[in-house]
Amino acid sequence: MTGRLFISFGVAICLLLASSCSNFRKIQKSEDWRIKYDAGLNYYNKKDYYHTALLFEEILPVVRGLPEGEKVEFYLAYCQYYEKTYLLASNQFKTFFETYGRSSLAQEAYFMYAYSLYVASPDTNLDQKSSIEAMAAMQNFLNRFSESTFREKAVEVITASQLKLEKKGYDNAKQYLKIKIYKAAVIAFDNFKKSFPDSKYLEELAYLKVLAEYKFAMQSFQHLQSDRFTLVVAFYQELVDNFPNSTYLKEAEKMYSESLSQLNKLKTNKNS
Repeated sequence: MTGRLFISFGVAICLLLASSCSNFRKIQKSEDWRIKYDAGLNYYNKKDYYHTALLFEEILPVVRGLPEGEKVEFYLAYCQYYEKTYLLASNQFKTFFETYGRSSLAQEAYFMYAYSLYVASPDTNLDQKSSIEAMAAMQNFLNRFSESTFREKAVEVITASQLKLEKKGYDNAKQYLKIKIYKAAVIAFDNFKKSFPDSKYLEELAYLKVLAEYKFAMQSFQHLQSDRFTLVVAFYQELVDNFPNSTYLKEAEKMYSESLSQLNKLKTNKNS
């Protein structure tokens, strides 16, 4: 009995789906754009964004310039957003804002243009072009709509984008050290500090700067070592001055002491 009920239920579902598809095809074949418009709104309210988008894309050339065209373009952008095609949604929201700049929906469209870029941005191990574009777009949004109800969310997006870019810069800088390109690592650490002067990673990178220069000095030709060990001493002093209670001081002090020892040896060899 249970098996029969299950089969009956499955058949009912199939019939319902077939009926739904048949109804949609009838709507699609209609030559009256108003029928497609009303059906699209109905699908949208049911959160069926796929069918909404199909119908609205069909009637868009017809309703553009009409009062209904504004709602079609706006909902079409949201359909793309909810379908997770974020870059398409971003472009659609941007087009809406540029086309209907005086609309009551224009402010929301501009926000969603920037927000869609932010959502589209990948993890920090990948290119962060979308994060940069999202941050710039959201800052422009705040400049234009300083009293917007979206203001708090916009600030959150800018902050989150900055953190992603900061993490990306941190990972890139450390990568030079990992692959043993020590001179480039030191330059990368300095550039990171200029770009993110308040970063939580500065203490660690100040230590890694000492480490990178120390390793660079150790592998250098003897006639270049004096200058490079001198930099190790200077970088260690920077670490101490900026982070006097750093947990990295003990390890850094070993390299500092060894650098002083190496400088004394070099000086002795030079005078002998």
